[in-house]
Amino acid sequence: MKELTQRQQEVLDFITKYVKIHTYPPTIREVASYFKVSVKGAYDHVTALKKKGCLRGGELSRTLEVVKTSQDETAEIIEIPILGNVAAGQPIITEENWDGTVYLHPSMLKKNRNYFAVKVKGDSMTNAGILDGDTAVIEQQDTAQNGEIIIAMVNEAMTLKRYFRENTRIRLQPENDAYQPIYSRDIRVLGRLVHVVRSY
Repeated sequence: MKELTQRQQEVLDFITKYVKIHTYPPTIREVASYFKVSVKGAYDHVTALKKKGCLRGGELSRTLEVVKTSQDETAEIIEIPILGNVAAGQPIITEENWDGTVYLHPSMLKKNRNYFAVKVKGDSMTNAGILDGDTAVIEQQDTAQNGEIIIAMVNEAMTLKRYFRENTRIRLQPENDAYQPIYSRDIRVLGRLVHVVRSY
């Protein structure tokens, strides 16, 4: 495959991800809208990718086909399981709580680490830019540093809050003045927030 420009790689990654999520390819207009370029600009990128052997088809709407996804293995899209809601009352690291998949580029994740995602319910973290309905991507771990946003089990309930260790207790701090902190000596850290995925 001929070397791709950075923007061509981004367009190819977007089309690949779109197909994985929707099972059909985007239109040229959708590519243009995503990258905030003209339809002609998007068409030129797609044409270049076809010439370089990455795409084929596309003469009719939604007929683009991905032939090769990247110049190397690092551009493969990674599937992260969505394991329930952040307001759920039971531990989430279980197959029966599987509730779909979110797709991320490997550049957004660390190698050799485990990740899961949860749907955010409620508005207790809005000042941190985390809104009701968002998908929180979590790096699985059982420890946390002060100030990190984590998911923790507290009294058999799961919560997404900012973590602070105090002298004799843990403070889980919301990011919304309408909510009070949670204080506990007995919490179980499930992981720390690394990304928020939002659909419009």
